[in-house]
Amino acid sequence: MYNPSVAGGSANTEFGSRMYVIEVTGFGQGSNSGVTTSAVRRSGTTFIRVPYSRMNQEVQRISRLGGKIVNISPLNADSAAASSSNQSVSNSTMTQSAPAAKKPKPGADVPVNTYRPKTPFVGKCISNDSLLGEGGIGVVQHIKMDLRGGDPMLKYVEGQSIGIIADGENEKGKPHKIRLYSIASTGHGDDLDDNTVSLCVRQLTYEDPETKQEVKGVCSTFLCDLKPGDDVKITGPVGKEMLLPKEEDANIVMLGTGTGIAPFRAYLWRMFKEGERKLNPDYQFKGLAWLFFGIPTTANILYKEELEQIEAQYPDNFRWTNAISREQKNSEGGRMYIQHRVAEHAAELWNLIKDEKTHVYICGLRGMEGGIDEAIAAEAEKEGVVWSDYQRTLKKAHRWHVETY
Repeated sequence: MYNPSVAGGSANTEFGSRMYVIEVTGFGQGSNSGVTTSAVRRSGTTFIRVPYSRMNQEVQRISRLGGKIVNISPLNADSAAASSSNQSVSNSTMTQSAPAAKKPKPGADVPVNTYRPKTPFVGKCISNDSLLGEGGIGVVQHIKMDLRGGDPMLKYVEGQSIGIIADGENEKGKPHKIRLYSIASTGHGDDLDDNTVSLCVRQLTYEDPETKQEVKGVCSTFLCDLKPGDDVKITGPVGKEMLLPKEEDANIVMLGTGTGIAPFRAYLWRMFKEGERKLNPDYQFKGLAWLFFGIPTTANILYKEELEQIEAQYPDNFRWTNAISREQKNSEGGRMYIQHRVAEHAAELWNLIKDEKTHVYICGLRGMEGGIDEAIAAEAEKEGVVWSDYQRTLKKAHRWHVETY
C-alpha cells in the first residue's frame, strides 16, 4: 500500500492504574443516586475519579444510573499522586486543561531509517504477481524483493513501511521523490528466511485536468512494471504507529480498503501462518482477529485464497467481513462501503473496543474514518458515552491506530 506519511502497543499495568475524571450530567442529588464518595458535584455536574483499569465498569454503571458522560479527562501525574487516598478530589484537580502524563510509545527497539534517501539499499525484484481475479479493476501487484547483501541488513517488523525511489529523473532533472509503501510481509519475509520484503501496490492512474489524458503514477508504475532481477532502491524502514501488541490474547480489529490490507496481511501471517508460528514460539496468537475489507468487486479481494485458508483453519480466531461496493447494497439501498459494515456490527465492535485487550487498526483511504467514527459513536451514545472523548483515551493507550492516505 502506498503511504504518503507514516508516523502501537497495549496498555500495561502502570497505565491501567492511571486516574481519569469522568464528567457526568443527569445524576440526582439524593443519597440514592449511586454516586460514590470519590465524586464531586458542581452546578449540576458530577465529576467521578476512576482508574483506567475500571473505566469500562464505571461507564456502564453511569449509564445504568441515568447519567450522561460529557467528558473524560486524565488527571495529571501530580494530581493523581496527591489524590491516592479515598478523599474527595478538589475541583482544581479536575480541570480539563490539566496535562496528561503520556505513556511512552511502544517500539523503542524497532529498527528505523537503516537506509536513507542519499544512500538507499539496492535490492532486486524476485517476483511480481497480480493480485486480482478475472475482471478485476485496475492493476494491483504483490511484489517480493531480495534484501540480501545489505550491510547493515535491512530489518523491519510488521506494521512498518519502506521507501521506494523510482528509476529515472523528474522534469527538473532530479531523482524522483521517495514514495512510502506499507510492508505486506512479516519480518521474516514471504520465504521465512529473513531475506525478503513484500509490497502490495496499486498502479495509480488519473486524468490530467487540463489535457484530459490518462496519467500514470511514477513510482507505482515503476513498481508494477518490475521484472525479476530488476534493481530497486529502498529506504527505511519507518513507522511505529501500526505495530502489533505483544500480548498473544489481544483482540485485533482491522479496517482496510484496497491496498490498505498490506499491513493486515503481515499481521495475519504472523498470527496464523504455520511457518511463522514455528519461528515465533513466544507468540502463539490466541485472541480474535477481525478484518473488515472494502473493495469494489469480488475480483478485487486481495489475497483471497490466503484469507480463505486462515478462515477455514482458525474459525474461532479469525473473522472476515467484506464490503463490496459495486456488488452489495447497504440498508438504504446504496453501495456497500466499510462504514456500513461497521454500522451493522456496531454493538459487537463497541463491546470489543471497551475491552482493554482490543486494538483497532485503520488503513486505506482517508475518507473512511468519518463513517467509522459515526457508526461507533452512535453505539457509544446508547451508554451515554461521548465517542470523541473515549477515542482520545484509546489513542493515549496506544489502542487506536490509523494510517490513511
